Amino acid sequence: MSNVSIFEQQTSVSTKRGISELTKSLASNAGTTTRRITMNKGVFRRIVNGKEAGKVRDGFINVIIVNALPKVSRQYYAAAYDPDGTPTLPDCWSNLGDIPDAKASNPQASSCVTCPQNIDGSSANGKSRACRFQRRIAVILEGDMSGDIYQMNIPAASLFGKGVGNVHPFESYLRYLPANQESIDRIVTKVLFDENETADVLKFTPLRHLNDEEIDVIEAAQATEECNNVVRFTAAQQDKVTALPKAVAKVDDDDEEFVPKAKAKPVVDEEVLEEPTKRVSKKADNTPPAPKTSFADVISEWDDK
Repeated sequence: MSNVSIFEQQTSVSTKRGISELTKSLASNAGTTTRRITMNKGVFRRIVNGKEAGKVRDGFINVIIVNALPKVSRQYYAAAYDPDGTPTLPDCWSNLGDIPDAKASNPQASSCVTCPQNIDGSSANGKSRACRFQRRIAVILEGDMSGDIYQMNIPAASLFGKGVGNVHPFESYLRYLPANQESIDRIVTKVLFDENETADVLKFTPLRHLNDEEIDVIEAAQATEECNNVVRFTAAQQDKVTALPKAVAKVDDDDEEFVPKAKAKPVVDEEVLEEPTKRVSKKADNTPPAPKTSFADVISEWDDK
């Protein structure tokens, strides 16, 4: 892996590092910085202000989870995804999976429970729901003592199901930790792709406890408004997208024309997703890496080429 640095000449690093007050002041006047981590085809990517700033191809990253919405969110796009198209806000979304957000331009129903897009088979391929489950969390990269907060959106395939040993899908991980007297924001969590799955499926496993210095960084980050905004905003909002989706007629709750199956019933409870098709692959290496000691060590893992 390449050794990425912003400096042309790298010298010994002072122990008195961090963001100075001058830098913070200048940065705030230059505009708010937004950060996300995306996952695709076994690669984690850092997105800063809507643009890729680096990537990790190891198949895993180590993070501290500093915030999360209390419930599974939902998000709906009426149009098919176009990687070359102009990014837009979702047609409809719900942070807590109960009612459409007040800012949604094209709400599909008054309640997520009665929404026709929450029916199995309502997607374009007829095999899933058109409105997708996801979990929005805020994380800090292990070893990043600057406390930079990143948004991560955990897709539906990585949420539900049962864990094996100490490796779990996210909802199971949330139950596993307190059952073992551990707090999610007091440990380093290893987020890894399950290489035995055909799709991008993430698993979560506890790596180690935080030290006192790391806990100070986490608590300072949790006290910021940014930590709350990261989980409240959709990915499009986080990237400062303002374009609205193409106008589509709103759906009334009792409008049968939009129900894809005559006898289909809205799904009220979260459904455990079927396991994706297995494929033969090498077993993921769960060996804990050596803890990072500085932000320079963290940056060296992100290849921006």
